[in-house]
Amino acid sequence: MSELTFYHNPMSRGRIAHWMLEEVGVPYTVKLLDFEKQEHKSAEFLAINPMGKLPTIVHRKTAVTEAAAICAYLADAFPAARLAPAIDDPARGTYYRWLFFGAACVEPAVADRSFGRPPVRASALGYGSYEDTLNALEQAVSQGDYILGERFSAADVYVASQIGWGIMTKGIDPRPAFQAYVERTNQRPAFKRMNEQNEKFTQQLKR
Repeated sequence: MSELTFYHNPMSRGRIAHWMLEEVGVPYTVKLLDFEKQEHKSAEFLAINPMGKLPTIVHRKTAVTEAAAICAYLADAFPAARLAPAIDDPARGTYYRWLFFGAACVEPAVADRSFGRPPVRASALGYGSYEDTLNALEQAVSQGDYILGERFSAADVYVASQIGWGIMTKGIDPRPAFQAYVERTNQRPAFKRMNEQNEKFTQQLKR
């Protein structure tokens, strides 16, 4: 039995954590939660994550939620995978900057746009405006192959997931820089393994 448990549904942000787990390359146990059966709202799961949301992992008896936090946690918990700059590396600042920009700015900006939420004063929003957010994001993915230039990191797992989902749902404009970045990251073996496994999980939940 692995000391790392992954609570997952393939039709959720759990795919981000799943990709990260495949990048890390350590054993983990998957517990699928069926949304139709409301298993994510069961007393058992709410005791682990009171929000009743996915993804959630439990590692060494500690629960970690929120996809960006899981990416950051796993990168530090398993440094052999080299998915985060060392604490004394100046690139750590760039890594944190864009990883949390994805969570704090990109996701809410895209959600507001996608659901047609009434516009409010830009200064009242953490992300400012949709246009500024996408312009900054384009700059981030245009410095090299990845967020840190030529080095792939956990920040790419999160940011590429956000961009890929956003383009697919038409919440993010399919700018050439975004499309090229997603195509590069989606060629990684870990991403392909994640996709293959989720196809099986999806069929399993339909039974």
